[in-house]
Amino acid sequence: MDKKAEEIKAMLKKYGQEHLLNYYEKMDDVHKETLLKQIESIDFELINNLYRNLNKQHKNEEDKVTPIDFLDKYKLNEKYKYYENIGKKAIKEGKLAAVTMAGGQGTRLGHDGPKGTFDMGLDSHKSLFEILSDYLKEEGKKYGVVIPWFIMTSEENNKDTIAFFEKHKYFGYQKNKNIFFFIQGELPMIDTEGKILLNENGMVKLAANGHGGTYEALVKNGMTEKMRQLGVEWVFIGGVDNCLVKMVDPVLMGIAIDKDVTVACKSVVKANPQEKVGVFCKKNGKPNVIEYTEITDEMAEAKNEDGELLYGESHILCNLFNIEAIERMGANPLPYHVAFKKAKYLDKDGNIVEPDSPNAYKFEAFLFDSFGSVDDMAVLRVKREEEFAPIKNSDDKGVDCPKTARQLYKKFYHLD
Repeated sequence: MDKKAEEIKAMLKKYGQEHLLNYYEKMDDVHKETLLKQIESIDFELINNLYRNLNKQHKNEEDKVTPIDFLDKYKLNEKYKYYENIGKKAIKEGKLAAVTMAGGQGTRLGHDGPKGTFDMGLDSHKSLFEILSDYLKEEGKKYGVVIPWFIMTSEENNKDTIAFFEKHKYFGYQKNKNIFFFIQGELPMIDTEGKILLNENGMVKLAANGHGGTYEALVKNGMTEKMRQLGVEWVFIGGVDNCLVKMVDPVLMGIAIDKDVTVACKSVVKANPQEKVGVFCKKNGKPNVIEYTEITDEMAEAKNEDGELLYGESHILCNLFNIEAIERMGANPLPYHVAFKKAKYLDKDGNIVEPDSPNAYKFEAFLFDSFGSVDDMAVLRVKREEEFAPIKNSDDKGVDCPKTARQLYKKFYHLD
């Protein structure tokens, strides 16, 4: 074992993770170097803390949860044009950029490749990436600008994503001029004993750190710096799997500018009180999103004097941020949430194990956990059928699947 590997081995012993070098000697030089780099990038103190706190409840019983104020886009009346004109002016001045979170694979859809390359079954056979790029280009023409597009990939799909764009000539965009790719952060997966897992190749088994890692990834990869160079002041962040996402919304932008807030989000009304979605609220006087698992039945059913749900504004991952807010949020780590998953791994005897039940912890940060760091934010209610057609499940699930998204998309664009 070379000197560098010996030093890393000594460090691993301190954290009880020496097994990470179990297959080091059997690797070629390239894989050895990759493994050592992986290990050097791990924050072992963080991993230890996450493991120690696995069973701690972070919910504070003293938290005071109250409804949040919102604006309904289609009940703004004369204010609609007022906000729209403010937003249009900023867009025409080139102050808006779009970020698409596209780190996922299409596995759950039966698709082999990045989710953004998925063909949702339109007659045109356009991929999700092409649908989004067409929308952005059309909006850019409307305002006489090219809206810079930043695409967040993962270590797993970055190479395939870029190859896909190259094959399609970036859909008319120009790489490193108005379209940019950056990679989401990752964290190791650990077993029930706190040991970091190895994948089938003997490398550290990593998982994306959740959409809450977007802020940090934008800052660390120099994307916010590029945005500033382009004159960008506002950044829309949305997911690749929502084929109706409206990344360019002058009304939303105008509200944010007029109300002098650094975060403005879109919501849709819950389909029913028990719909499993996070909803906007205020927690201890600060903006927040509360998960459906944290809402009592009484809160979920509660209505105001107009008969509307008090906690009925669903968070749909359609958020607009001032660039200063992104930089601030990217510098301050968000709390991590834990998920217990089934994970294939390499055991100490060199066998690949495919478990039948959950065996590993994955840690993710949630984008909305940053909302509590701002004094106020704007929430704009939009219509589900116009802006929210996510593709998360296969057709056999019957909800948020290619079939339902296709129906909404065709109806909105009058393709039937």
